[in-house]
Amino acid sequence: MTWLRVHGRLFASGWRRGATYRAAALGGLVANATFGLLKASILTAAVRAAGGELGGYDQAAILAYAWLTQALLGSVNLFGRSDLADRMKDGSIAIDLLRPVDVQTASTAQEVGRALFSLLPRGVPLVVLGALFGGLRLPTDPAQLALGVISVVLAVVLSSLLVYLVAASGFWTVETRGLQVFYMIVSGFLAGLFVPVTLFPDWLLTLAWSTPFPPLLQVPVDVLSGRVTGTAALALVGLQVGWLAVIYAIGALMTRAGRRRLEVQGG
Repeated sequence: MTWLRVHGRLFASGWRRGATYRAAALGGLVANATFGLLKASILTAAVRAAGGELGGYDQAAILAYAWLTQALLGSVNLFGRSDLADRMKDGSIAIDLLRPVDVQTASTAQEVGRALFSLLPRGVPLVVLGALFGGLRLPTDPAQLALGVISVVLAVVLSSLLVYLVAASGFWTVETRGLQVFYMIVSGFLAGLFVPVTLFPDWLLTLAWSTPFPPLLQVPVDVLSGRVTGTAALALVGLQVGWLAVIYAIGALMTRAGRRRLEVQGG
């Protein structure tokens, strides 16, 4: 119970921090809406040019993909940046290591709180905008919608754990910005941010699904939109849970090893 209470407070602090920067949230909403319109227009034209179906997507499915990926972009961290990376660099991570709370779970709880708050000013309005003006249609089955919401939450947690791995590399290096940029390029592409991964050639599709990145965007979008239903949807959510366990275990190992070899700027 103490663990839950402490991490609940950390989650709440992340939520409050997300609520602090309202102007930034508004700017993000405008940017995501603009790119949502562009993405929907381009992909719809591609589907029409392909004869009404492209890579398993018809017009309704591709519109759902376009709007939902933009709606999740503010909450699923594909950019690799985190406060922990800055604390690694300036040495304040040493204070975090002295606290009686696991660094990995504590930082993840705060990041998840901030990310889930972002769904309110950035995610939900984009879904409404897409439904009213962009042709977005979500399934009416409550069970499918509930599974989609669960998939979204799992994607947010998984992205936070992945970003922790990027920051944890700071245990061995002074600067992690290069790795952050690399993560941003690879994760966005393989997660299906630009085009659905089903449009990839077979070899690249196989490569993508062997990484934890499609569960960040492709999976929650397919489940929430109703493109994938039934046991197939449950299997995708199970894949997310599996990757959560793997990435958490890797992060725990990195944390233990990093405690023994921490290097910060200045010594």
